[in-house]
Amino acid sequence: MGAKQFNVAVAGATGAVGNQMIACLEEMNFPVKSLRLLASARSVGRQLRFRGDMVPVEEMTEGSFAGTDIALFSAGGAASQRFAPAAAKTGCVVIDNSSAWRMDPQVPLVVPEVNPHAVADYRRKGIIANPNCSTIQMVVALNPIHRRFGIRRIVVSTYQSVSGTGKKAIEELFNQTRAMINFLDVETRVYPHRIAFNCLPHIDAFLENGYTKEEMKMVNETRKILEDDSIGVTATTVRVPVFFGHSEAVNIETREHAAVEEVRALLSVAPGVKVVDDPQAHRYPLPIDAAGQDLTFVGRIRQDESIPNGINLWIAADNIRKGAATNAVQIAQVLAERYL
Repeated sequence: MGAKQFNVAVAGATGAVGNQMIACLEEMNFPVKSLRLLASARSVGRQLRFRGDMVPVEEMTEGSFAGTDIALFSAGGAASQRFAPAAAKTGCVVIDNSSAWRMDPQVPLVVPEVNPHAVADYRRKGIIANPNCSTIQMVVALNPIHRRFGIRRIVVSTYQSVSGTGKKAIEELFNQTRAMINFLDVETRVYPHRIAFNCLPHIDAFLENGYTKEEMKMVNETRKILEDDSIGVTATTVRVPVFFGHSEAVNIETREHAAVEEVRALLSVAPGVKVVDDPQAHRYPLPIDAAGQDLTFVGRIRQDESIPNGINLWIAADNIRKGAATNAVQIAQVLAERYL
């Protein structure tokens, strides 16, 4: 990436995704000149490790971004709406992990394996949006199929881990599981129902159309990233008692006929994808194998025999890494290499 280095800030540094953003900056050898860690006032005084040094956490204010080149945001939608424009005014480019800016027509929504060219549009508002975790892994897998055969319709059901909700949800699953195994009373605080040994067909708030916000994010974001509003998308998103890693059952109808062998060959060379597809040997993508990885794993590739041009896929990825932090740092890499 050359000798140029960048002053970087991580907003929401003490959260699960913020922690992973810091780790990804180090792992991916991003050219960081200086690193500022920002969070709410209650986190001030904490220190987090980066490249062997302990970096203090500061309170995020409108003035936190002077002299900063790139800010990775994972502080929630309200904080992003408040602080991202303030950061952009200083000349800092914000890469935001919340849903606050994703559908803003002036803000690019980027998955580097799919639409890296969209990063150029950061100049409009100084903000680039990181897509929803479940959308990212799906479009990484579907993009090569769409470019080759055209996708008419997508039906997706997700199996999403509790880490997508945050640290408190991880603790809740752990505590509920321990309580049940020991025949103790179960406390429910994060989710409306017990998550241990259960599945909740409910992620984010319900809308008037009967879908949840999470489901409609997948619909709208997929079309924006693939740059094709003609694709029909319908989603059912489900929270499952898994700590890390989202899985998805995806059914697609293509415009041109796609043979299973062609799809498998296409995905085997696709950027960011690893095909794990040998059912006879019990090999298929598992969230426990995806955890800690940056690839999107695809398997169970098979013809949908109910329609002429149908394909079924099973997709798994680490929602905290590729679904959030890694994707954000990959966007930063594109930004640094091509535009800054």
